[in-house]
Amino acid sequence: MKKSVLTRYRAMAYVTGVLLVLLTIGVIAKYLLGIDGAADFTKIVGIAHGWLYVLYLVVAFDLGSKAKWPVGKQLWVLIAGTIPTAAFVVERKIAREVEPLIADEAADPVNA
Repeated sequence: MKKSVLTRYRAMAYVTGVLLVLLTIGVIAKYLLGIDGAADFTKIVGIAHGWLYVLYLVVAFDLGSKAKWPVGKQLWVLIAGTIPTAAFVVERKIAREVEPLIADEAADPVNA
């Protein structure tokens, strides 16, 4: 597996996680605090998170299929983009797990 697969996943996990935290803050501001400008903010961040979450799904599925994860683990990684702050925790755990696989592949010569 190439390092770029993990790098893409990590970038999308951070982007998705940040947008979800912002969306959560916007929803709290809109519905609980009644802040006037929160509706527009929530709409924009919600749309951005929705589209980028789809890209996150593609990237995470690519990583999981190349790492040969079982279905349960794959689902947990895919769902992590819908739970505020879970994307950060899962990303850290996955990065620690996948980095040795990348290092092992870099140490071995490519079989042609």
